[in-house]
Amino acid sequence: MTRWTARAAATPATSEPFELAPVETAGTTVALDALSSGRRAVVEWIKREGEASAEEIAAALGVTVGAVRQHLSALEADGLVAHREERSGPGRPRRRHCLTPAGEGLWPKRYGQLANQLLGFVEQSDPELVDLVFGGRARDRVRRARHRLEGKGFDDRVRELAAILDEDGYLADCEKVEEGFWRIVEHNCAILDVAARYGAACRSEIRFLRESMPDAEIERVRHIVSGGHVCAYEVRARGPALEPSSQ
Repeated sequence: MTRWTARAAATPATSEPFELAPVETAGTTVALDALSSGRRAVVEWIKREGEASAEEIAAALGVTVGAVRQHLSALEADGLVAHREERSGPGRPRRRHCLTPAGEGLWPKRYGQLANQLLGFVEQSDPELVDLVFGGRARDRVRRARHRLEGKGFDDRVRELAAILDEDGYLADCEKVEEGFWRIVEHNCAILDVAARYGAACRSEIRFLRESMPDAEIERVRHIVSGGHVCAYEVRARGPALEPSSQ
């Protein structure tokens, strides 16, 4: 597997291994239109070519290699571009640059629009099938979540559940209010386009949380689709929030 290196934002002196992986994303915090014309031209060229060296980009854009390298350095610092070293003979290796998943996210992905269209066809055939679709999604998520929660105490399971939501794109965090009482907050709805049209999406979300932690009472207290800034859930242990036995 080819290994790429992406530099963490605000850390220009070091690099970390970065594995490219396909992701579904609707965008990133750095909008394409917010980039300078030079940086936008660089990322658009890389997008079209898949990967390129600074020399290739400079030749294509009619600018100096030094100018391209400055743009690449800034884009890498923002987490939008990664690089790998390519050796084709004696001498210094040449850097090949590609977009990171965040860089790919600069271009809109119409997954929500497509999902709504497909669900619309399903609904026309049989409205009850929509609930079955979301129910199946919830069951699959519960199965995977329980594998990660197994053997953990109550507090650690809440933390892990919040981590799962965060990994799924919900920008989630959690806080302990008191013993046996936690609050999970989703600052982003990863499926907002779909949830705004199909209530089954939100019903499947709270079903996922409740079935992942059957020993907890979980209630939604804030709801983005209903006009809230976040989705928030209160998680209370049904009994003493015991840690797993050490025996």
